[in-house]
Amino acid sequence: MPLAINELPVGRFSGLETPIRSSVALGAVIREQRKRLVLKQLDLAGLGNTGNRFIIDLEKGKPTLQLQKVLDLMDLLGLEVVVRTKASRSATSL
Repeated sequence: MPLAINELPVGRFSGLETPIRSSVALGAVIREQRKRLVLKQLDLAGLGNTGNRFIIDLEKGKPTLQLQKVLDLMDLLGLEVVVRTKASRSATSL
């Protein structure tokens, strides 16, 4: 049974981090989290007040989606974006 909107995760993430370097990678993370929460794409579309086509495109990694909608859905799923400077490569790994 899908979670109710008041049962969706907020601040419960265990510190797992996934570097995202493409819209496809972001879509995969969002899909995994949706499935972890036992939500169907239609459930997420309804909770996020968006169309099912948007969820499908997002999970497939469509690069031209509206950023604020993506951020809103990530927030709804208990995910967040953190921007930081990339770790530098050591001279030996070049």
